[in-house]
This record gives sequence, structure tokens and C-alpha cells, in this order.
Amino acid sequence: MGFGNLCRLTDWNRTWYTDKPDLTECFQNTVLVWFPCVYLWLLAPFYALHLYCHDHGRISVSSLCTAKMVLGFLLASFGFVEFFYILLERSQEIQNHMVFLLSPIIRSLTVVLAICIIQLERIRGCRSSVFLFLFWVLAVVCSLVPMRSKILLVMYEDISNDLVRYMAFFSYFSLQLAQLFLCCFADQPPEGKTVVNACPVQDASFLSKILFWWFTGLVVKGYRTPLEAKDLWNLREEDRSNKIISDLEEEWTTECAKQEKAMAADVALGTRLPDQAQILRKLQKEQSSGFCLLRTLARNFGPYFLTGTLCIIFHDIFMFAIPQVLLLGFMKEEEAPLWKGYFYATLMFLLSCLQSLLNHQYMYTCFTVGMRVKTAVMGLVYRKSLVINSASRRTCTVGEIVNLVSADTQKLMDFVVYFNAVWLAPIEIALCLFFLWQHLGPSALAGIATVILIFPLNGFIAKKRSKLQVQMKYMDGRIKLMNEILNGIKILKFYAWEKAFLEQVLGYREKELKALKKSQILYSISIASFNSSTFLIAFAMFGVYVLTDDKNVLDAQKVFVSMALINILKTPLSQLPFAMSTTMQAIVSLKRLGKYLCSEELKEDNVTKTPLNGVLIDNGTFSWTKEGPPCLRRINVRVPKGSLVAVVGHVGSGKSSLLSAMLGETEKRSGNVSVKGSVAYVPQQAWIQNATVQENVVFGREKQKTWYQRVLEACALLPDLNILPAGDSTEIGEKGLNLSGGQKQRVSLARAVYRKADIYLLDDPLSAVDAHVGQHIFDKVIGPKGVLRDKTRVLVTHGMSFLPQADLILVLVEGEITESGSYQELLSRHGAFADFIHTFASNDRKESITEALILTLIPRGDTNSTNLQGMEPMSDIDEEQIPEDLGKLTEVDKARTGRVRLEMYMEYFKTIGMAFIIPIVFLYAFQQGASLAYNYWLSLWADEPIVNGTQIDTDMKLAVYGALGFAQGIAIFGTTVAISVGGIIASRHLHMDLLKNVLHSPMSFFETTPSGNLLNRFAKEIDAIDCMIPDGLKMMLGYLFKLMEVCIIVMLATPFAMVVLLPLAILYAFVQSFYVATSCQLRRLESVSRSPIYTHFNETVQGASVIRAFGEQHRFIVQANKRVDFNQTSYFPRFVATRWLAVNLEFVGNGVVLAAAILSVMGKDTLSPGIVGLAVSHSLQVTGILSWIVRSWTDVENNIVSVERVKEYFDTPKEAAWKVEGSSLPLAWPQTGTIEFQDYGLQYRKGLDWALRGITLKIQEREKVGIVGRTGAGKSSLALGIFRILEAAKGEIYIDGVNIAEIGLHDLRSRITIIPQDPVLFSGSLRMNLDPFDAYTDEEIWTSLELAHLKNFVSNLPDKLNYECSEGGENLSLGQRQLVCLARALLRKTKILVLDEATAAVDLETDTLIQSTIRQQFEDCTVLTIAHRLNTIMDYTRVIVMDKGHISEMDSPANLISSRGQFYCMCREAGLV
Repeated sequence: MGFGNLCRLTDWNRTWYTDKPDLTECFQNTVLVWFPCVYLWLLAPFYALHLYCHDHGRISVSSLCTAKMVLGFLLASFGFVEFFYILLERSQEIQNHMVFLLSPIIRSLTVVLAICIIQLERIRGCRSSVFLFLFWVLAVVCSLVPMRSKILLVMYEDISNDLVRYMAFFSYFSLQLAQLFLCCFADQPPEGKTVVNACPVQDASFLSKILFWWFTGLVVKGYRTPLEAKDLWNLREEDRSNKIISDLEEEWTTECAKQEKAMAADVALGTRLPDQAQILRKLQKEQSSGFCLLRTLARNFGPYFLTGTLCIIFHDIFMFAIPQVLLLGFMKEEEAPLWKGYFYATLMFLLSCLQSLLNHQYMYTCFTVGMRVKTAVMGLVYRKSLVINSASRRTCTVGEIVNLVSADTQKLMDFVVYFNAVWLAPIEIALCLFFLWQHLGPSALAGIATVILIFPLNGFIAKKRSKLQVQMKYMDGRIKLMNEILNGIKILKFYAWEKAFLEQVLGYREKELKALKKSQILYSISIASFNSSTFLIAFAMFGVYVLTDDKNVLDAQKVFVSMALINILKTPLSQLPFAMSTTMQAIVSLKRLGKYLCSEELKEDNVTKTPLNGVLIDNGTFSWTKEGPPCLRRINVRVPKGSLVAVVGHVGSGKSSLLSAMLGETEKRSGNVSVKGSVAYVPQQAWIQNATVQENVVFGREKQKTWYQRVLEACALLPDLNILPAGDSTEIGEKGLNLSGGQKQRVSLARAVYRKADIYLLDDPLSAVDAHVGQHIFDKVIGPKGVLRDKTRVLVTHGMSFLPQADLILVLVEGEITESGSYQELLSRHGAFADFIHTFASNDRKESITEALILTLIPRGDTNSTNLQGMEPMSDIDEEQIPEDLGKLTEVDKARTGRVRLEMYMEYFKTIGMAFIIPIVFLYAFQQGASLAYNYWLSLWADEPIVNGTQIDTDMKLAVYGALGFAQGIAIFGTTVAISVGGIIASRHLHMDLLKNVLHSPMSFFETTPSGNLLNRFAKEIDAIDCMIPDGLKMMLGYLFKLMEVCIIVMLATPFAMVVLLPLAILYAFVQSFYVATSCQLRRLESVSRSPIYTHFNETVQGASVIRAFGEQHRFIVQANKRVDFNQTSYFPRFVATRWLAVNLEFVGNGVVLAAAILSVMGKDTLSPGIVGLAVSHSLQVTGILSWIVRSWTDVENNIVSVERVKEYFDTPKEAAWKVEGSSLPLAWPQTGTIEFQDYGLQYRKGLDWALRGITLKIQEREKVGIVGRTGAGKSSLALGIFRILEAAKGEIYIDGVNIAEIGLHDLRSRITIIPQDPVLFSGSLRMNLDPFDAYTDEEIWTSLELAHLKNFVSNLPDKLNYECSEGGENLSLGQRQLVCLARALLRKTKILVLDEATAAVDLETDTLIQSTIRQQFEDCTVLTIAHRLNTIMDYTRVIVMDKGHISEMDSPANLISSRGQFYCMCREAGLV
């Protein structure tokens, strides 16, 4: 029996060409029943296999599962009942239609299969089933047609004889609906898999996942109260660092091993290769390492990414289906029944909805993969930075490594999002052109030509703009200068140089804005050409089409289907160049990352751990790089257990390298090194973490109170902790910012001592501390009676006094050990060591210590220990509030909360000025008016009647169309230029105000505000105000006016649409306000949680050798993971928020499409096809426009935060005025140079102890006064008081009888001179460093250089006075910088000179020169010297001894010595008496 004989499946007259469409009964009973069944049976085996491979744990039977089972059994039983009913009641019909009997059986068996799948899913832990959800959707959709037929029958015919079957069908349909409803919920989690604060996506059902409803909770929360970090969910297991990186690390290691093998095979051949070939090999390795990384990432994240790619392919199919379904064919047919119109309208709506869902599922997948790639790469780079060897480490700066983590990972994330566009965009463009060809024939080629023309124009503009990137050069110059200003702010204040530097910064800024303006004008041409591209392509195609042949007429179908296709064409056209450049950047980033990740690591076998005692190096030769010369040769060292070994030698003789060799940090060329037990290491430059003092000392171990106290006491830290505001809970700034050099070194030493390690490697820990402190530490810690007396100690030192107590002394000369033995042995040998000791011993012994230690680069003996402790100038803080955050020093960048205040927008627009804003709005209105006009003109043209196969006046119509289009293009150009220029005006003002406010801030402001925060304002925030805000405004205004145009067009066509548009607009505004609050806050949280990652990275890279020595790598890796995860917890909801919004909004937009279509169908008789085409093709753009408005709105909100952050510093406390108007200060003041203190007192901030109190003192003209005292006695505070760096808390200072508190700061500071402790130079010419205001002649400058003993040096430089100093003056030695500071003072030659430790960094000979110059040149001036080396002030007229903020002794040096007080004790310690 053939199938045709069974029944007739199709009957078009019954289905399509009728006013009452219906499907044949046969079709309903076969195809519609079988289709869902075939789907389930075909795919079930594959699904079962998938479940078998992915086990998530067993789910216990829940009420949801029970309900599904019960419904399933009921459905299955229905089928069997129907089968028997037909057999018994309808046996006659069976002969005709076997099919009726088969269908119920097939249906029941399929439901049984579905029940089995439900059980299998429960056992394998699948909580929400896509597979079954689609099955029930198909089943319900296929039952809708029979349902409709049966309802019609019930309404129009008698069914009493068949009542049972009808009731059965309706019940069956209801049960199917119930099953579908239950499928919309997720089951409970598998046993033992509950997570605290889990991300709700894990509990979400399939439906909730595709619509992002699971996210709504957070949006509502964010709308009610500003979100905080604790409101965010924990990351899912698969997004966490340790999961991602542990998987990836294995893959990467095997990938690297493969590569190494290949390279090794090459090397075996390559030993005979010349050098060039070797270099080529190396390059090849670097190239391939990038692709290796890509392969590894693709293996790990590829499968998930492919699911997204599948979504985007389906999305494209639906996108091209929509223009084919436009209502225009229906509108043209006079006789067409209305139901077809509704059918098309619904189909368009459904296609649009599916398109939205698929697009956002794709974007969600991309961002998730991007996020995981970022985590993975960060983890790999971080782990690498802990094992990289010194040779590789030297090839990249810390900045570059942090850049790999910040910039390059960002490029890879962009690449993930745009990668598919690289191959999809060309296909989309080709398809558009194919469909256009179908409609317009060869005229479509004119469109292609236009596309081809627009591309090179934009390419040319892009090239021009990249040349204009000099703006970046000026910006870099400005930021570099700002960085130097912030680092040297103290000098700027002392010398009253702020104004000169302010002008330099503004000079850079002007050039930067000039370049920016040119770039923006070019960009405006580019935007105008792109935004007019739709018009240009249409104009070219339609023009060629109508001009080539009179018979070619434009009707609504041709015009609007073409317009819909051209609108589709715009997306790939804009994406393609972007996708290409993103891919190119990603390839570069991959290469850089691959190169770094493949660089050489420290070898495990550099040091062997042995049961032998102490440290043993046997005939070792070591170098820092494989190719480089050895830094240590023929080293034989045996350090017995428990002994103290001192290593001495000149600078650069290899002392630190020897310790590095013991740590395994250097390349071992030959010999072997063995170390027994745990190691603690104190590097020469102390490495301090940005954490509290206690965390720095304990360094990851448990705190044992008594031992901890003992360590602090032994390392002489207790007196310092008393000075610090919160004791050992005081936070230390980045790189130990708020500790003096000596304090940093002692904290570093305490960290090592606290460890209780077996072996101590101490790299010159005593160089940065005062002589008496050094002695204390040696006695209490390192020496034979110290805490470490039973440990093995290797001490690098310059201190001669410690050598007699060492068990063994190693003398290093140019990388070789020339002598070794005990102190007495070496002296008796009369070698180089003995000569060295004798030359020093000829001075008095104690003095020799002081000199040999050359007391410090950053001496402790000043109030550096206090001058940075988060001290603000006195402000009216209530006494009680003080202790709360005493120990906090740096102000963390806080995340603001809530929406951006309206004032910020007002502030911004006020800065632009109303005169600018009104024309901008007018131009926008004109631009959209032109657009509306040419679109309306098109619809009128399309409705033009066709006479004899032609239309009349086509030339005139084309001309009007062209004129309107070009007018719009010019208006677009005008608006974009106007907004850019307005933005530049605003940013110029904001930057100027910020700069002035910062430079007017007092010193305390710079001490509590990390320079990073300030630089961030000048770099990132100003950049956002320069570019981001104007760009965001352009987009937002453009799309807002576009939306108005669409609404006007839809209402022109169907005024009734107003009824639909209003509620949709309200819904839209409602959703938008919910979103913006949450999104802005998430963005703030994300950016605040990002900086700790980079800070931690920075710290780790700098302290890698210490971390390795202490064996703390694992702890640091865990910390890094935590910080990355913490950042991702706010990044994940941030991108989901955008998807949540877009999906919900696009449903609103699709509602507009549906409304426009249905209203057009209803008004079929009154509306022309042209206006319908216009309304529908415009309404199709709404979804895109809506999501762009919100996106650009959010961008503007997020970036306007920059205005808020720049404004933050407008209200901070400021210094007194630089100049006082109407001041009657004589030009030659001070003429004599007398200084008088009257009951003077100084506090760093309210609530802290007095730094100075009750100082009453008169210094006569030409008097030379020395100021001495222990650390923290208040010596430097006196200088700070004279210069009004700190304002008096009580009392006054008079200079030449003028109260200094009553004159302008610049008047005061420019008339007295200081030679500061840290010699700071700025990058710029040497001349600029001496005289930034160009106030002196060249002769005067050369004279000052001669007196400062720099004339020979400078005249030998290539550019002499124009010699460029590098940042911080690093291309001059420390001593030379100190002499430049002296030359500055000689040039100003004021009546009062303050020397603050000015000769700390120079050798004895230069010191003598400086002292004699000062004595001669400043003979008739008043000189105040804050001294460490007492011999420099022995011939002064008076010495003031400071103690705890007051004067304890004051007299001439001779009298003080004879009175045997504090000064006498200090002289005795220094060996001067």
C-alpha cells in the first residue's frame, strides 16, 4: 500500500490560496505528530553519549522531577488508550487509514523515551535540559494546528458523536503545555554540590539562560542601593584561576617540551651553523612560541567558543531571511487575504527575536572565553615571572611585564570577540551584494564601486591620523614631566619653581590639543562618510538603475528591500577593518607573550641541597648571562655550620654576585654549589611590600608574639614603631615610600631573622643605617652574641669594625677570591687587605667606620621617618576621630557609589559654554531632518504610478534625493567637528584647573596621595575627557535623533502607532534606568579591583629573588589568583549586564517592528506600499538603535566619572597664596639675614605629637649655625618651618623683622635657599635645571659651575649647558647631582642658606671642596647646616642640639664639648674627641 494511497498530505487550495487556511487532516496526523518524535529518536543516542561523558554528580529525586515523571506517564498512557479506542470503536476507518493507528503508538513510545532521558539526566546531574525543552516546544507547536482545527470544528459543527476524542486531545495538549512549563525550571543541585553565594546562572534553566533572566536579581539590587564588592557572586568553578591555569599549565608545559625537542634536534645539526643561522633559529623560536600559545589556548577554550560560532552562523541566516519577508509583496496584491499579512508580520517578529537571542548568546560566549583567556594568560605570565632567569629578566623592564598583563591580555580579549568577523564579514558582504543583484541587476555593481571608494578614503584618513599620533608623543612628554614634578615636588616647593614647570606642562598640553583637533577633524570626515554610506550606496545603485534604461522603474518592493539589505551591509563593512586590525594586534601580542613565556628559566640544578653542613662552592665559575663574561671565577668557598663569614671588596668586585650564586640566581658555568637547610636572604636594596610593617616582618608565617618582639628589639625597630602613627600596623607605601632608607633595611633584616632559617645571606644590611644603629644590629643580631649566633651567616659589608669578629673573611677582587682567612691571619700576611686596613686605621678607628660606611644614600638621620606618615597639615579633625585610620598612609582610590550626579553634566556643559551647545543641537536637528526628508522622498518616488512601463521626471527626483542626502552628510560633518571642538575646550579648562590645584596643594597632600593616583588623573582621566566623552556624546546624540526620526516615520505611516510607542518608551526608560545604575557601579568596582593586580605584579617582579630565597612562591601565586579572581567577580556581571539589557531592549524593539507591521496590515486599504516600506524598514533598525543609545549613554556616564574624579582635587586643602597682592616687601629683602623664632611650635597634623615645641631662638646676620640630633629629633622640621612647607601651629618666625606668615610663599621661598638632602634633577637641559626662569646670564651660570667644581666636567660635555639630563638626572652620578644643587644655590646667592645633609652622597675629598666653597662664597650670609658628619660643623659659630622637638643644648662647639653634654657624647661616638 503506497503512501499516496494512505491519504493526501498537501492541498494548496486548502492551505494557501484561501481566506480560511488549514492543513489536511492527513498532514496533521502524520507529519505534525511524527516530526517531534523523529527529532527525539534521532538525537537521543548522541545526547545519551554526551551525558555519559559529562558526569556532574547525582541529583536526588525532587518534586519537580516527580511532577515531570507523573505527567510523562499520563501522556504515554493517553497514546495507548487512544490506540485501543481506535481499534475497538473505529475498526472500519482503520482499513482506509493505517496511519491513525500508528500515530498514537509512536507518540507514546516517544514519551516513554523522554521519561528515560529525564531519569538519565537526573543520574548524571543535568539540572536543565535544552534537549527536552526543544522537544516539548516542537510538540506544542505541532499540536497548535490540530488544536485550531478542532476549536473551529467545535464552534461550527456538531461533535457529540466524537466527544471523547476531542476531550482526550484537549487534555493531551494541556499536559504537553504543563511539561513545557516544567521544563522552564532547573532542578536542584547534585548532592554535596551546594556553593555559598553561587552565581545564579548555575541554578538557571535553559530559558532563563538564553534570556539572561537569572541576572535580574543583581540589577534590581543595584537599582535599590549602590552595589558593593560583597554583593557580587563568587566565580563559577570553571572561571576560577586555579581551575583554568592548572588545566592550561599542563598543556603549555607539554607544548614547550615539544618545541624544545624540535629545537634540540635543530641544535644538534646547528652546532656547525654560523652565527646568523643561530640568530635565525632564535627568531624562529620566538615566532613559533606565539602560535604555540594560540594552539594551547584554542585547545582549552576552543570547544566552548565553537558553540558561540554556531550561534552567530544561525543569526546571520535569520538576518538575511528578514528582508525576504517584508510585507511589500502582500501590500501590492489587491486580493491578498489579511491573514497573510498577519502571518508575515508575526514571522518577521519571530525572526527578529531569534536573531536577538542568538546574537547575545554569541556575545556572551565570546566574553566568557575572553575572560578565561585573560585569567589564563595572567596566570602563566605571573608564574613565569617567578622562575625567569636574570639574563631573560634583563631584556624586559617591570613596565613591559606589567604591560603584557594589562595591554596584551586586553588585545587577546578583543581578538576573541572580533575573530569571527574576519571570515564572516566578507561572506555577509558577498551575500548582500548577491541579493541586491537579484533585485537591481548589474546596477548593484555601482554599490560595490561606492563601497570600494569609501574604504580607501577611510584608509587614507586612518593613515593620516596615525601620523597625527604625535599627540601621543606630547601626551607622553606631558605625563613624563608630571611624573617628575610629582617626584620632585619638594624641590619645586623649596625653590618656588612651580610656575616655570606649570608653563612647561601647559606648553606640552597646547601642542597635544592642537594635534588632537586636527585628528578629530579628519575623524569627522571619516564618520560623515561612514554615516552617509547607506545613502551613497543607495544613490549610486538607484541612480545607475533608473538612468541606464527608462523601463527600469523603482517600486516599493525594489526600494525598501534594497534599503533593508544596505542597512545589513553597514555592519560587516564597519566590522571588517576593525576585526582585521584587532587580529593584527593580537598576533603581535601573542608573539610578545610567547617570547616571554618561552624565555629561559632558572635551572633547578644551580644549587644542590645536601646533608653537608653550611654552604660549599667547589671550583665555581658563574656569569649573569649564558654568553656574557663570567662575573665570578675559580670560586672555592666552604662555610662551616654556625660560622660568620664576612665578604669584603671594592664596589663592583662581585660581592652581591657571590650571594646570588649561593641562591642559584646566576648561570653556573662550571663547578658545583651545595646548600644545607632553609635560606633567608637580605638584599642590598631592601624590598618592601605595600603592606603593614607586621605583615612585612612575619612574611606569611604565624605570628609568635614573644619571638616577634625579640626580633623587633634586636633589629632596632622599636623606636621607629613608636614614631609611626599606628605602630607595626602602619601601612608602608609602595616600595617602602614612607620609610627612610635605614628603616627599610631594618624591616628587611627583621623579615629574615623572624624566619629562623638555617643559613643567612646578608647583602650589606648595615650600609643604610647610622653608625650607632649599625653597631647595635651587629651586636644583637649578626655578631657572636646576636640572635643568629648559632646560624650560618654570610655577610657582605663595608664596615671595618665588624671584621675582627668574623670567623672567616673573603676578599674579592674583580670576581676572584684573592685572600681568605681570619682577621689576624690576613693582617699577618701583609697583603692588599692589610694595606687597606692600615690606611683606614691611620684615621681614628671610630671615624673610619663612619667614613667606610659612607654614611648612607638616604640617611636615616632626618625626620624622613616621620615626614611622610600620612600627615596632613593641621585641619579641624575632631580629636576622637584620629586613631581610626592612623596607620593608613596612602588613600586608596575609592569607588564612588550611585549614579553620576547631574551637576557633573552641568559642570561639563558649562565649561563648553552655551554659545557652543545651541548650534550643536540645531545641527543635529537639521541632519536628522535631511535624513527624514530624503527617506520620505524615496517613499513618494516608489508610489509614483507607472505609465507605459516608465515613471516621469526621474532625473529631477534623483537630483532632489541626492541634494538632500549630501546636505545630511555635510550636517553630520558639522556636528561631529562641533562636538570635538567643544570637548577640547572643556578638557583644556579642566586640565588647567587640575594642574593649578595640584601645584597649589601643600606637601602633606603629596605624601598621603600616591603619585599613581595623581598620574592617573593626568593621564587616563584627562584622556577620557579629551576623547571618550566627546565620542560617546557624538554616538548618543546621533542615535537619539535617529530614534526620533524612526518614531516620526512610523507615526506618519500609522498615527495609531502612538498608542504602542508610548508604553514601549516608558518600558524602555524603566529598563534603562535600572541598567545604568548597576552598570556604572560595576564598572567602578571593576576598575578599582584592577589596580591591586598590577601593584602585586609589580612588587613580585621586583622582589622575585627574595620570594624565591624564602620559598614563598606558592603563597604569592595564591595571592595573585585571589586578586585576579576578585577582579573577574566584577568583570563577569559587568558584561552580562550589557547582554541582559540588550536582550530585554531588543524585545522592546521587536515589539516596535511587530506594531508597525500589524498596523500596516490593518490599514492596508488606506496606506500606499511606499509608506509601509518606509515604516517597516525603519522599524527594523530600532533594536540596533536602542542598544547603541544605552551603550553610548552608559559610556558617557562611565566616562563623565572622569570629570568627577578630576574635580575631586578642587576641594582639597591648599597652601597659602604664592603672591600676596599689595605686599610692600622690599626687592632686596632679606638684606641682613637675621632669623628669629618666637615660641615656635610645629605639628604634622592635629592629634600627633609636637614635632617642634617652644623654640625661641635668634640667629644673627652672617652667623653659621649647625643643627644636630638623633633620628626624629626635629632637625629637618626646623628647615620645613622656615620655608613654610609646614605652617606654624603656634608662635612666629621673623626674617629681617618680617613675619614670614604674612608674605606670599613664592616671595619667601625665592629669597632664601636650601641645598636639599636628595639631589633632584629634572629631565631637560642642564641650564634649565640651574635656572628654569632664564633669570641669569650664561656668564653667571658658568661662574657658579666653576665655584661648584663642575666647570671642567660641564665644558667637556658635548652640548655643554644644553646637555640633556635624563629622568631624575640618572645620567649624572649622585655626587655630581649634589654639586649641581650646590651650583643652584651659588647662582641664587641669597642671604640665608640652609644645608640639609647636603654632603651625604659625596666622597671625603668632594665634601672638603664643598665645605670650603660654602665658607668662602657664603661668608656674608647666614648658614644653617643640618649635619650628620660632625666634623663639618666643628668651626661653626654655634651648634644647636635638638632632642624630641626642643632645643636641649646651644652654644659654640668648643663650649659644648667642655660642658660634656649630649654633643660631647655624639663627638665621642664619631671619634672627634
